[in-house]
Amino acid sequence: MTIGARMLKTGLAVVLAIYVSGLFGFNTPIIATVAAIFTIQPSIYRSWRQVHDHIQSNIIGAAFALGAAYALGVTPISVGIVCVAVILLNIRLKTTSAIGLTLVTVVAVMDGHAEGWRFALERFAMVLTGIVSAFLVNVLVLPPRPKLQFREQVHEACNILSLLLRTAVSNEIREKVFREEHEKLEQIFRRLDEQYTLFREDRVFRPAGRRRHARQLLLSRQMIKTLRTGAALLDAVEEHFYSSPGAAEWAERFDRRIEALTKCHEQLLLKWEGKIKPGARIRPEPADDLAKDLTAYLGEQSAERRRLLFVASAMFEYAWHLDRLDKLLDRMMRAESAGGAEDAEAEDGDAEAAQDGTRKSGGRGE
Repeated sequence: MTIGARMLKTGLAVVLAIYVSGLFGFNTPIIATVAAIFTIQPSIYRSWRQVHDHIQSNIIGAAFALGAAYALGVTPISVGIVCVAVILLNIRLKTTSAIGLTLVTVVAVMDGHAEGWRFALERFAMVLTGIVSAFLVNVLVLPPRPKLQFREQVHEACNILSLLLRTAVSNEIREKVFREEHEKLEQIFRRLDEQYTLFREDRVFRPAGRRRHARQLLLSRQMIKTLRTGAALLDAVEEHFYSSPGAAEWAERFDRRIEALTKCHEQLLLKWEGKIKPGARIRPEPADDLAKDLTAYLGEQSAERRRLLFVASAMFEYAWHLDRLDKLLDRMMRAESAGGAEDAEAEDGDAEAAQDGTRKSGGRGE
């Protein structure tokens, strides 16, 4: 097992929280370290949202706990009531991610309510120390790079899918290896969905940046769809091809078709990386003859032989998504080229305008 960036940053955030707690002279660094652990997130945007939610929720929670301690006293029942009220309040404010840390603050404040507001402020300072420590570590140490991670995971998923598809019809791969690789592929799919969610949460303020972000989202979603349709083809082969009595007659043609689709998918990833000319059309050869021959063959066959249609349908869907991915890549590359030229012109225009403004003002400062 390898130590990931998030694990390392969590440890560093805890170390920093403990060190800063010592500098401020806090009695115990426990609350600061708990706050640091809760604040580490897989993206900068989520970390910022977490900081915002934690600060807001902890201010309200500490004030609510201190007031309830004076009004109701500190008993197990009153602490439980306050915790329930704070949970409901966080749900109302849509800061559910801050519930855990806020409850820690509530219990700590109610436990030491006799010391008054000074104690509450000290506990809030501990929480703030942990939150800021984690945020700084997340931003400065190995900052999250979801785009790079997404690209690496897409390549890894495509490599595994290519291996499984190329050996699906011939059934050459060992059963144990197939299960392990298939499970690994499903895990990558789950990570890709998480990365796509992180992309969608990002906020871009410049109009040109928003357009580029929208194109990236569309392309990322199509990348995932194409991989999943390839996996659906793999499942169709496993479920229906071997169970069809006519499989042996069509094995070679199906194998060639799947090989062509797999090669096309690999070339599209090379195009995505800019290693293939933008205008190059990468698409699998038409399968009209295969569809026509298969339809004629299965027209008079038994229902059991017609299970090959499920495999053929999955191949045609995979080919359709590959063709759509190729078109999206072409459109995105053209838009990127046009956008780059427009940005350069805009920058030149801004520079000229600045120079004109300087000349008109006689070069004087404000």
